[in-house]
Amino acid sequence: MKYAIVFSSKTGNTKQLAETIQSILPQEDCVYFGKPDEAALAAEMIYVGFWTDKGNCDETVTAFLQSITVQKVFLFGTAGFGGEQAYFDRILSTVAKKTAEENITGTYMCQGKMPVSVRRRYEKMLAGPNPMPNLEAMIENFDKALSHPDETDLEKLKKAVLN
Repeated sequence: MKYAIVFSSKTGNTKQLAETIQSILPQEDCVYFGKPDEAALAAEMIYVGFWTDKGNCDETVTAFLQSITVQKVFLFGTAGFGGEQAYFDRILSTVAKKTAEENITGTYMCQGKMPVSVRRRYEKMLAGPNPMPNLEAMIENFDKALSHPDETDLEKLKKAVLN
């Protein structure tokens, strides 16, 4: 079956997932690998990756998902926050609604590291007057996310794709 891997990756996390998917599938069947592009629509199976922006995928992935007609779709993504499957499931559910849900054959999502500028912003807010009560937890989450996607995340992705 001819496939394409389409992804949007702001920090490289989702690209790492896309490269992992590509590494386990037959190279000769890949018709497209890269950012959202109509050339990917030539495939029968499309792996669509995204980074999380306010609980959703970005606009380029939204537009691409809306252009899919009969192709099968496997959604994958990364989110800086979370780490809990319920959070990831909410995001995946939101993103899945952007295409025909009956075309979706599988999903996978994991935590991804964030730019250091995010931590600096949290630290600045924490040092300021009347900091938000959850800032320390947000800094802790930032630090936890630094190692993701890790080998465990990538192995889980491989299993999800091959099932």
